[in-house]
Amino acid sequence: MKDERLQTSFWLSEFIRSDTATRKGIENIPSEDALNNIRIVLAPGMQRVRNVLQVPVNISSGYRSAALNATVGGAKNSQHLLGQAADFTAPEFGSPLAIVKKLALYANFLQFDQLIQEGDWVHISFASGVPRLQILTAHFGEGGTTYTEGVA
Repeated sequence: MKDERLQTSFWLSEFIRSDTATRKGIENIPSEDALNNIRIVLAPGMQRVRNVLQVPVNISSGYRSAALNATVGGAKNSQHLLGQAADFTAPEFGSPLAIVKKLALYANFLQFDQLIQEGDWVHISFASGVPRLQILTAHFGEGGTTYTEGVA
């Protein structure tokens, strides 16, 4: 797939690359619908995130094929499958908790669907419809991952 600049700060390759897919030989090519979501929904949303944080944003997981999503243990209804979600860090800004606290202040500007503090990274999704503006904190334990509303 040919790379292309989607926003001032982002290239298509950043949203579809996956170390896990490469390592395990899993194809991670988005459908036309997912590619349109990346271009029209996800990349503009991530550019707004970049503009708020004012530092580089490192995407560790964007679009995921069904096979890749299953391999990484993603939710069956993950917005990653639709090209509407990204997991990221911004080390120059600070911890994932600091990032979520900052982005929560800009919820109405960012228009995210979900913003989740996921331990070592931040998950954010953008919907093509009305966004939920939902903020969650993930908790990891023996029984699996649970979520609480808000920033913990």
